Amino acid sequence: MRAIIEPPPEPGTQPGPLWRRLAWFAALAIAGTATAATLAWVMKALLPAT
Repeated sequence: MRAIIEPPPEPGTQPGPLWRRLAWFAALAIAGTATAATLAWVMKALLPAT
């Protein structure tokens, strides 16, 4: 069975392709922004109407 958390790469090994690392960064940035916006919208919706 594949480990859920993999050990860090050995020193001196090449990192993955740049496009894959940038895609992960972009996906995490978009997901974080969407989560924060959704949470802000929900919290605003829970405020009593004035």
